Amino acid sequence: MDSKLAILFLCTGNSCRSQMAEGWLRYFKGDQVIVRSAGTEKHGLNPLAVKVMAESGVDISGHDSKLTSDLDMDFDYVVTVCDNANESCPFFPAKTSMIHRGFDDPPKLALNAKTEDDVLNYYRKVRDEIRDYVKTIPEILKK
Repeated sequence: MDSKLAILFLCTGNSCRSQMAEGWLRYFKGDQVIVRSAGTEKHGLNPLAVKVMAESGVDISGHDSKLTSDLDMDFDYVVTVCDNANESCPFFPAKTSMIHRGFDDPPKLALNAKTEDDVLNYYRKVRDEIRDYVKTIPEILKK
């Protein structure tokens, strides 16, 4: 029996923020937790999320976009990382603690960016915010 906490990061499309969170938690604490990500829909893996994570030494290129129904396991914690997923979160067993920690959507932030570097800077900003949050797990979840 595994005594590791099982944590799911949930977002709308499982393409960017939840993938970043899964990548960071696996990178920092993969030996302490079981981590997955999923979406309320499948949008495919965002290549710019892959790019900015790789800049920080975290490879999420092997991740794929999935639904919660694709995951055959129970979770101790489900962390919604966008407001839409928080509002339309699927049902989880009573033992699962739900936590919402919303982050801005990089593609929406970057809509009016003038250059590729400007676009990437929005992704980097959210990547770094997610990294800082994930570093507090699992301690922050137990409060």
